[in-house]
Amino acid sequence: MKSRIKPSALRLATLLSPVLALAAGQAFAEPAKRPNILLIVADDLGYTDLGAYGAEISTPNLDKLARTGAKMTSFYASPFCSPTRAMLMSGSDNHLVGFGDMAELITPEQRGKPGYEGNLNERVVPMAQVLKDAGYRTAMAGKWHLGVAEQFSPASRGFENSYAMVMGGASHWGDQSGIVALDPDKPPKAIYRENGKAIDIPKDGFYSSQAFTDKLLEYIKSGEGSGKPFFGYLAFTAPHWPLHAPDADIAKYEGRYKEGYDKLRKERLERMKKLGLIAANTPVYEGHPNWPKWDSLTREQQESEARRMTVYSAMVENMDRQIGRVLDHLKASGQLDNTFVFFMSDNGADGNSVYDVARTREWIHKDMDNSTANIGKPGSFIEYGPGWAQVGMSPFKLYKSFMYEGGISVPAIAWGPGINGGTLKREFAHVMDVAPTIFELAGATHPGTQYQGREVLPLRGKSMLPYLQGKTKTVRGKDDAVGWELGGRKALRKGDWKIVYANKPWGTGDWELYNIARDRTESRNLAAKNPAKLNELVAAWKQYVAETGTLEIENLANRPGYSNGARYYEDLEIEAKMQPRAAAKTAQ
Repeated sequence: MKSRIKPSALRLATLLSPVLALAAGQAFAEPAKRPNILLIVADDLGYTDLGAYGAEISTPNLDKLARTGAKMTSFYASPFCSPTRAMLMSGSDNHLVGFGDMAELITPEQRGKPGYEGNLNERVVPMAQVLKDAGYRTAMAGKWHLGVAEQFSPASRGFENSYAMVMGGASHWGDQSGIVALDPDKPPKAIYRENGKAIDIPKDGFYSSQAFTDKLLEYIKSGEGSGKPFFGYLAFTAPHWPLHAPDADIAKYEGRYKEGYDKLRKERLERMKKLGLIAANTPVYEGHPNWPKWDSLTREQQESEARRMTVYSAMVENMDRQIGRVLDHLKASGQLDNTFVFFMSDNGADGNSVYDVARTREWIHKDMDNSTANIGKPGSFIEYGPGWAQVGMSPFKLYKSFMYEGGISVPAIAWGPGINGGTLKREFAHVMDVAPTIFELAGATHPGTQYQGREVLPLRGKSMLPYLQGKTKTVRGKDDAVGWELGGRKALRKGDWKIVYANKPWGTGDWELYNIARDRTESRNLAAKNPAKLNELVAAWKQYVAETGTLEIENLANRPGYSNGARYYEDLEIEAKMQPRAAAKTAQ
């Protein structure tokens, strides 16, 4: 049975750490004063959606963290939310820890197979549990998406306090609406749990970003007299659809996006170049040819799209303001200087559509008021769409659900004690690396392969701490390989090289090869010109499949309900011409 590590034991570990490091190959010494840990995750935030990464959106709090901390330009996640969160909480690969695919999309061929449980499985010792065992107070608020039932809730995975929306998405207002309808006459309800128990959220005065921040602050404050450091996990559902924001935040961006995708894409690209995020000769990504240009849209479609982006930007600014509230409290209480902050998005911006899943389209068109004037308000259900998603991931190719850079490259910021501040960190790092980084900072040790009498998974990620501190030049060696697979799309990165597979019409339907150091936008497929390198990476891919138990299922990427919003503009046309209903069916 593993017990909590006592302070005296930690002091002894500090003294013995050089010896233990030689004996065991890994030992994390306790810092002079163990730092608080604040882990913040945005939901579907695009690479260029923060001011520090080229956006016109006001994000002063995150911009300051980026300016005074380490701003990462080559940090990678999964192309979907729950697999990313599974890797974040475990430090291992999603195929090993229960999310070989999204729980909502598990196929008969996958169901029941190891690593495809649809919840964070028992082979994992979650980050919160490791930190709790090391004497940290542990708390989370926001999106969980790692298991719906109580036995899979944050309360059972190491969090002493938790206020969680446990599903993939929900209304941001107090109506507690879900996002997928099996029956259009039975509106879906999102499930929230506080300390594991199902709750109903307040109908009035609830807005997700503020409510989650309120709860995390409550949990942080409640233990400030304990003498223990805290681990706080703030997992926003913003700016994931349905797009909702308070009127005052929306008003700030009114009229800003009436000129459309193409102009905004070029504006952001120029800012990125001035910020040194991309090379000066990086070309504009014009978007996938499947999707229309702005000028080809009808006036009604343009007005609806402009309003969607207006609300999206309001959501991002509101999220940043909530982060500022947490930072302000930590500063006022004298804790900020001893707090490590890590911020990231969980995947690329989302250009897909949930309308095609089950009977969701029928429910939305029947129950929701998606007229342009009502977008963002209670009673609306609006998605982001492929046009804006491609802007959010500019200059990268495509967006969430793909293994191109647009699906898996995300903004990430590290800030805190010992971090090499005011730096751009350009080397490859991965979401699996967050847990070992935090453990090293916290003076906590992952148990390895045995925990409380059961076999568990060791860490696959690597600590980024030496890299973030400027002590090493990279996180991984040039021969280290990292793979991805989800829904039949796949990729592998080894050094500067990357192979990608995407089904037609999004890709070639075969392995593509790119030199990411020279061609981050993946515009030059070198598979035919460099067969030796292609074969080398394909061999590494096969090893990754064997190590992780990844199931390669023929034609999986073409399954029904995985169409990437093929009817988005058809739905947009219908909704853009809607007459406003007398009153929204759902009131805040």
